Amino acid sequence: MKSENKVTFSVDAEGKDKEKEQEETIKETGSTTVENPRGNIHCLTIIGQIEGHIVLPPQNKTTKYEHIVPQLVGIEENRDVHGLLVILNTVGGDVEAGLAIAEMIASMQKPTVSLVLGGGHSIGVPLAVASSYSYIAPSATMTIHPIRMNGLVIGIPQTFEYFDKMQERVVQFVKRHSSTTPEKFKEMMLKTGDMASDVGTILFGEDAVKCGLINEVGGLSQALEKIYSMIEEGRKKKAGEQA
Repeated sequence: MKSENKVTFSVDAEGKDKEKEQEETIKETGSTTVENPRGNIHCLTIIGQIEGHIVLPPQNKTTKYEHIVPQLVGIEENRDVHGLLVILNTVGGDVEAGLAIAEMIASMQKPTVSLVLGGGHSIGVPLAVASSYSYIAPSATMTIHPIRMNGLVIGIPQTFEYFDKMQERVVQFVKRHSSTTPEKFKEMMLKTGDMASDVGTILFGEDAVKCGLINEVGGLSQALEKIYSMIEEGRKKKAGEQA
């Protein structure tokens, strides 16, 4: 009886330690791994502002570049993780950091699905389209506008050329990972009259699908079902190759 009690205690302690570790991971990085017989999914949240080279004020909600990159490497290399679900509610942020994260997600071999909740604005657009399949909630919005720069800006032709090259990087990435055209994307980026004191376009859920940026309007259940079906397809393909 004592032996059985010890075994039970050790299992309970192990379960509690695992729960505590998961809680700490969610608290620190906003991510968690969901275990399911259909496949284990890592849920990664990108919220607030994308923080890159400059540290943002402590009161800002941020997604830190240096936290996300190692996580993506770990997800891709971890045999126990079969797919990635990216949940977005971001106002944008550092362009280079956002594009770097988007490129990493796009280059992953494991199934990836993104879900825009609330907002996927500015550099959040490339992050939303980087996954293999994308969803947007009916009430969510996406803002497309030209690239901006804070701080000292030198008013010379080279500065404007640099802006144009940076903007082209975003346009080309969106072109490669969505069904919208560069012409349409630039038109939305430079549109006047849609925003009160700025140029650009605000897209609601259905609009983002109609213009070819996002694959489908949906929520959490649809995103999870899609990623499980992609995992199953991958297993069948692998089994066929081995046979």
